[in-house]
Amino acid sequence: MAVIVWNVVFDRVIVVAGRNYVAAAGRAAAGSGGPFANMDDWMRPAVTRAFWMATAAGAVVLLTGLAAVRQVARRAHPTDPSFR
Repeated sequence: MAVIVWNVVFDRVIVVAGRNYVAAAGRAAAGSGGPFANMDDWMRPAVTRAFWMATAAGAVVLLTGLAAVRQVARRAHPTDPSFR
């Protein structure tokens, strides 16, 4: 699940940055001959931001899952006489 969350968050941040770039490029092209929006100026920071946001979200899911497994393993152990 953590891998899926990582991929979804990473993809979403990149898509939003791409949409923002296209909007900025459209405004620059429709403007009065000003400088065009450079894709690298928009997307390189977005990749870094996406990586860290996705890693944080994936880590939260992974740690929550591991903590849940640990709790369940402590409560119901096959050598415990109350285990059924």
